[in-house]
Amino acid sequence: MRTLAIGDIHGGFKALVQVLKRANVTTSDTLIFMGDYVDGWSESAELVEFLIDLNTKQNCIFIRGNHDVWCHEWLMDGHINDAWYRHGGKETIESYERISFDKEQHIEFYDNLENYSLDAKNRLFLHAGFTSMLGVEKEFYPKNFYFDRTLIETAVLVEEIGLENIKKEQHGPRRLSLYTEIYIGHTPTIRYGTSTPMKAHNLWDIDTGAAFTGKLSILDVDTKEFWQSDPLPELYPNETGRNK
Repeated sequence: MRTLAIGDIHGGFKALVQVLKRANVTTSDTLIFMGDYVDGWSESAELVEFLIDLNTKQNCIFIRGNHDVWCHEWLMDGHINDAWYRHGGKETIESYERISFDKEQHIEFYDNLENYSLDAKNRLFLHAGFTSMLGVEKEFYPKNFYFDRTLIETAVLVEEIGLENIKKEQHGPRRLSLYTEIYIGHTPTIRYGTSTPMKAHNLWDIDTGAAFTGKLSILDVDTKEFWQSDPLPELYPNETGRNK
């Protein structure tokens, strides 16, 4: 029985099928999806159909990403966020127009996404970050859960300078110290020059750039073993994803 964290998929259904097979995922595994299921590659609607079915077969935790929020708004009332349309929303709309699907079932999927998940080992899973120094339960701005980048910036800075070089304890990374480990997506690790899941202090970034030129990753949160798909441009050679 493993707990597996899965990075941002962005419509790359082929990559998910491939990496689930490479990780030998079984129904006894708990799957924690880090958000951003849609926008980028051409199979967003098909991917969500698959995830809805997968949730009936094993324990899945679906975290809410910013792209999922935009898609949810569109499904609910037809509102098209301009930023969303430019950053993969166009491809998502086209995927929904191409398939037959139960709209209410898909809206329910987005309704039930979680802003964060906290396990019995005090490990926090969320898409982006939070800003409250008292933790996620006290976050005043819920949008930070799927938009914030200050958490990973803090973790990377602490990793670079070292805790021992912070002279005063009160100046330390209080947000990070609240949890044993923190797992996020949202910020592709390829921005930091690595194509694999990245550790910075006690934070793990699982988004390895599947929306762009990278791969989709699955990380065993206990052993830190990971598996990856092929690069997404190789799986979708006639598409650009978000490489625009």
